[in-house]
Amino acid sequence: MANRYHHIHVICTDLHATETFFADLGAPVIERRKFGAADGAIVNLGGTHIYLRTRREGDTLAGDSTTPRFGYDHLGVQVDDIDAAHKTLSAKGYKFFMTPQQQGPMRIAFLKGPDNITVELLQTPA
Repeated sequence: MANRYHHIHVICTDLHATETFFADLGAPVIERRKFGAADGAIVNLGGTHIYLRTRREGDTLAGDSTTPRFGYDHLGVQVDDIDAAHKTLSAKGYKFFMTPQQQGPMRIAFLKGPDNITVELLQTPA
């Protein structure tokens, strides 16, 4: 059996804000569609699809991204220049809870997006 990664699915309270957030990370909307009865979109982050959808009628959602938990924790996004990305995203109002810093051979930073989606920006050595 040949397996390969296909997508991650994110449930969001504000589809437009989440689309904008991912576009600001370099992941433009490539398709708007319904997921069942829920509005949604697909964004493309360097060839990786991220499916976004709103809550479906009757959905009971538990938990959020405000505290660590088992399962999904954060999305890592590689950038060419972490300082420039930090400056650009900060100017757009995104809140970093870790500004760019050296971690071994990489530089990393963490920010929160809509619905407390946690994103790690990382810059690898040239």
